[in-house]
Amino acid sequence: MSEMIELGRMQGYLAKPAGTGPFPAVIVIQEWWGLDAQTKSIADRFAKEGYLAFAPDVYHGELARLGDGDTAMKLVQKYGPNAHNEIAVMFDALKSHPDCNGKVGSVGFCFGGRMSLALSTLRPVNAVCTFYGGGMQTVFDQLRANLKAPVLGFFGDADVSIPAGTIEEFDKLLDDVGVEHEVITYPNSGHAFFRDSDPSVYKPEAAKDAWERAKKFFAKNLN
Repeated sequence: MSEMIELGRMQGYLAKPAGTGPFPAVIVIQEWWGLDAQTKSIADRFAKEGYLAFAPDVYHGELARLGDGDTAMKLVQKYGPNAHNEIAVMFDALKSHPDCNGKVGSVGFCFGGRMSLALSTLRPVNAVCTFYGGGMQTVFDQLRANLKAPVLGFFGDADVSIPAGTIEEFDKLLDDVGVEHEVITYPNSGHAFFRDSDPSVYKPEAAKDAWERAKKFFAKNLN
């Protein structure tokens, strides 16, 4: 079952597993295009795995058409500066939701990958996953100071949106912090390799491997 609801003053897409809860929860944070069908489909996939999945509408009803980078950038600039704080309030509401068992993980893609990491510095997230987190180096200082959750990161070796050396710096940061972590870089894969609705970027082998790893990661840390 899925529906649009409000949690912590944020509208979003809630996908519920079959059966009777409470369930562990996963927050699914959008790419910079907004809360689109792709993001909702990922929430549905997590619900089928037994998680209460919530995809917050970070852009409050606005959406950029796939490929319209100018509009996406304007929306990031409009909503991005306060998004992590809004998501943190939403986290509190999800954690106390009657269908949630109190364990909450987060996963994000592109812009959402950075927001997933940022959330982990503000709230006691049980597991943090980032797919090609755009601009994630901007939260490195906060991660050093506040990160406590296990981390799983996915990247493509041909992703020109992430500055050279950033992935290696991220991996070393996680070593220094001392949290359990795994950082995977897929060969011949660029940005948004997990987006199966876009043949121009989708890499089936990398996406399949990442999904299997993500399932194992959340099963270990949320169940």
